[in-house]
Amino acid sequence: MPARPKPNTASTSAPAPVSTWSSRHLLGLQELPAAEISALLGQAAAYRDLATSNTRRSTLLKGQMVVTMFVESSTRTKVSFNLAARRLGADTLDFAAGSSSLSKGETLVDTVKNIEAMGIDILVVRHPASGAPHLLVRQVKSVVVNAGDGAHEHPTQGLLDTFTILRARGKVAGLKVGIVGDILHSRVARSNIWALLKLGAEVWVCGPATLIPDGIRDLGVKVSHDLDALLPSLDVVNMLRIQHERIKGPPLFPSIHEYARLFGLNAARVRSAKTSLLVMHPGPLNRGVEITPEVADGPRSAILEQVANGLAVRMAVLHRAAGFPPGATSA
Repeated sequence: MPARPKPNTASTSAPAPVSTWSSRHLLGLQELPAAEISALLGQAAAYRDLATSNTRRSTLLKGQMVVTMFVESSTRTKVSFNLAARRLGADTLDFAAGSSSLSKGETLVDTVKNIEAMGIDILVVRHPASGAPHLLVRQVKSVVVNAGDGAHEHPTQGLLDTFTILRARGKVAGLKVGIVGDILHSRVARSNIWALLKLGAEVWVCGPATLIPDGIRDLGVKVSHDLDALLPSLDVVNMLRIQHERIKGPPLFPSIHEYARLFGLNAARVRSAKTSLLVMHPGPLNRGVEITPEVADGPRSAILEQVANGLAVRMAVLHRAAGFPPGATSA
């Protein structure tokens, strides 16, 4: 597991504003200072209306070429990045990994270098291997944005989840946030943990012992294996799906039915929670397992709001990747 944040990263005071970015790359939130996380959230807020407009466009990234290279399947993240780039006026290219030379044995680095030779500016990459974006940064000249690497990090999901909490509750500091489900295999959980802790939230992870990684407390989070005991005290709950595709070997829990009974968010459980509880899910949803339809579609759910906020956050990330300072926009 990554090292625990330094004590001063989980401050309840607002981070000092930044006037420049530390880097144009976005590889993860572990290494990103709290002030820069806040700046990205502020940038996303500036783009929120433009992000959801079907008629308005920006020219900020005119002349920039953004390539989305997803070696692992995606719906929301891939579409969101493509739309974000177009909302900002960039040219886009969607790289199809399944029909590329990667399927013939070419290395990731060689493939990217060949694409780069054709003239690209920003590479948005998702890869099943943890650390793949970090490798590319050392080998290519383009700006690299991590759209999810293995079970390591998913920084834009962490940012958009934090942005959703901020918009819904007006703050992050002091809130008690629960992340429930398959923590062991979740890059979303890790990015959420880094962002939330750095902005002053109290973070709990909850799930079966077999789905909670050893050493998770070293990150600064608290652990529960009893959702019924934890839920009434939470301000926000973020439900994660079981990542069956990453589970190798014997099952990690008795059955799906048993998992849903103990850790699924249903109407009865929600009735025991605070009336102000914010329900979140990064998707894709497995309805009836980690969350029931009446909760996913209910009045406390911010799931579709997360999707809309994701577009604004990814516009902010591309703004940063293009080298524009915090606050600069062009409509």
